[in-house]
Amino acid sequence: MFAALRLFRPPLTKRANTPEPENRNVEARDDLDVKELPLSEKAFETEKELISNEVTVVIEEDELNPGELSFEEDTAGGMGRHLGIFSCTMIIVGTIIGTGIFSTPSSILGSVGSVGASLMLWLLGFVLSFCGLFIWLEFGTMFPRSGGEKVYLEAVYQKPKHLATFFFAANAIVLGFSSSGCIVFAQNILVTAGQPTDLWVTRGIALAVIVFAIILHGIAPRAGVWLMNVLSMLKIVILLFIVVSGWVVLSGRTRVQDPYANFRNAFAGSSNSSNDCACTMQYATAALKVLYTYSGWSRLNYVLNDVKNPVRTLKIAAPLGFSICAVLYVLANISYFAASTKEEITETGVTVASLFFKNVFGPEAQKALTLFVALSGLGTLSLWYEINESNLFVAPRCSPLACQTFSASRVIQELAKEGIPLPFGNRFWASNWPTGKSPFPALVMHMLISAIVILAPPLAVAYPFILDVETYPEEIVSFLVVVGLLWLRWRRPHLPRPIKVWWPFAVFFLASTVFLLVTPFLRPENGVGDTPPLPYYLYCLVSIGVVAGGILYWAIWHVVPQWFGYEYVLRKETLSDGTVVMVYTRKSL
Repeated sequence: MFAALRLFRPPLTKRANTPEPENRNVEARDDLDVKELPLSEKAFETEKELISNEVTVVIEEDELNPGELSFEEDTAGGMGRHLGIFSCTMIIVGTIIGTGIFSTPSSILGSVGSVGASLMLWLLGFVLSFCGLFIWLEFGTMFPRSGGEKVYLEAVYQKPKHLATFFFAANAIVLGFSSSGCIVFAQNILVTAGQPTDLWVTRGIALAVIVFAIILHGIAPRAGVWLMNVLSMLKIVILLFIVVSGWVVLSGRTRVQDPYANFRNAFAGSSNSSNDCACTMQYATAALKVLYTYSGWSRLNYVLNDVKNPVRTLKIAAPLGFSICAVLYVLANISYFAASTKEEITETGVTVASLFFKNVFGPEAQKALTLFVALSGLGTLSLWYEINESNLFVAPRCSPLACQTFSASRVIQELAKEGIPLPFGNRFWASNWPTGKSPFPALVMHMLISAIVILAPPLAVAYPFILDVETYPEEIVSFLVVVGLLWLRWRRPHLPRPIKVWWPFAVFFLASTVFLLVTPFLRPENGVGDTPPLPYYLYCLVSIGVVAGGILYWAIWHVVPQWFGYEYVLRKETLSDGTVVMVYTRKSL
């Protein structure tokens, strides 16, 4: 009946005697029961008309309900909302600031050729990331629930049903590992202790680190949040130390002879190859590294079920945390360039942070840096890595393990709650067993995938290749999210939006995602990528194959059964810890 009301109703207009619902972006109404209204026949007909109009509005808005669970059902279970503005800001800061800021500036300078061009790319990366941040803020305040891009894809791409969920699950589960940061931590701890970086010793330490993080978040979640906050604050202190030390260098009161040498003719030596394609690739590679070093600003959107007053907190914590990181990044680059010559940075093979400590404080200070990088490397998501002449293992895209495991487990839990078929049934993976406060089963799944990546591939070629494969689907998802936002603006312009990003920002960010999707297929100048002897474009094809596997998995559960006369339908169950989960059941056609 309600479907018929929606199909044959006239266009909705405001009526003086029809009050609008207080919150039109609702997901369920259970209080509309005509039989209980003590009205006369005439009044009953009038009220029936009003209710019909209101029900129509509710159903129309309900089309945007992400997934099968209502907002109340999705947020049931667990510890509830316990993260305040400070903890949320620290999640953003801790995720963005990884080991990349200690190493990436040297490779960027080598690509573009000048200090001025390098600083311009860092500013460009800030602007692009700022645009992306506010796109995710618009979606996050419209749908304040955990899951991040899972929620936004489900809200926009509703047909074919559940396809968006399976598509996202392939990326989030199969490629959502936390391995590189564990290895970064292990390598640098061994260097700090003066021990050789043996392969299996490194892997053993890395495994111990991921197990510790999983147990901490699974058994003592409040202690895990405390650790996240401490590590994030420590990173701010480290970068502030570098920034203040750079100011001292610029004052001329250190052993650095000419701290302004790199700034007098800042754009001298900028890459200007006669081969336009080669020059474009140089700048493109540098821009990619900058953007990946800034990445992590969307991490808070994955855990909104744990956030107090999520709309207000997200509007404050995300811009604040990102701004802190952006300011520290630019000032740290200025400090690096003040303490070292351009030739030292690009030709010695030592990371820029290592050079900074050596030139300002002496060779012994480099050992202290390895400990700092080890703490920053308690994470994952690196794209490139290297072991340089200072024995410093670095990953330009590496977020803290504490933050990564915390957020990744929430995404896995949300996918399990939505009914994604998983080994041993999705009820277990969606639960908060055994404490009833945190998704320990989802943490275990995240740990198992990370352990495979730590143990299986050799570090020389396969490991960086896997990290490249991990990255490309994220750009595909980002592209679909931005297109979805623009489509939603066009089709549903009157939906409540606590934050509304300026549409040129969205278009600008969309252009950057297209750039990131296309650039890896452009042939490098020497025809060799960063994982020789493998073809430079191979990781993109493998990444596309992974997300295509998610589509195939969807077809196995939603298309193939119909060929044999049955189908799988979803029904809701409430677990003992209060978590509401969707479960597939078989039904004959």
